[in-house]
Amino acid sequence: MDPVMKHLKPTTCKEAIQRWEEKTGLNASEAKEVIISFQWPPIEKMDNSLAVFVNVEKLSLSSNMIERISGINSLKNLRILSVARNAIKSFSGLEGIGDHLEELWISYNMIEKTRGVNLLKALKVLYIGNNLIRDWVEFNRLQEIPNLEDLLFINNPLWESMDTETWRTQAIKRLPNLKKLDSIPIVRATDDDDDS
Repeated sequence: MDPVMKHLKPTTCKEAIQRWEEKTGLNASEAKEVIISFQWPPIEKMDNSLAVFVNVEKLSLSSNMIERISGINSLKNLRILSVARNAIKSFSGLEGIGDHLEELWISYNMIEKTRGVNLLKALKVLYIGNNLIRDWVEFNRLQEIPNLEDLLFINNPLWESMDTETWRTQAIKRLPNLKKLDSIPIVRATDDDDDS
């Protein structure tokens, strides 16, 4: 461990929220969009002080050192959550927001297993590139997200194990409702038969 880091206590969510209020001049309980990314020292734990964001629709805690998602179950208006570039290992902690979270940006983490994604009933967008998902069993669980339309999955071991064409064919076959994969719109053969 870096000797400098040893002497620094991680930033707490409460401290990050205070800093954010001071910097923006806004009130946490009224804010619709909040970015507390790149804190120094990094945030390591999400906690219940995040509950102050009662009106937040978009919350970003990216580029910290967070290991697990927590403290956000009461955020009834949250639509977009960005926790990219952290050290998150699982989908636990999203249970309370699964009915209304529409976008989850969780790329550049340490996720190997996708257990729990079935709770993300409103999710349309999942950015989960640069994680550690290595097999189809874990990928197939994404079928349990009923409204998933846009998936970013590049740079996972599973993605790296095959050429792009094979990957796209297999992924699209498994997720028939997908409209976009790895930032590229999906054109299905059946689309040509529409009279619209």
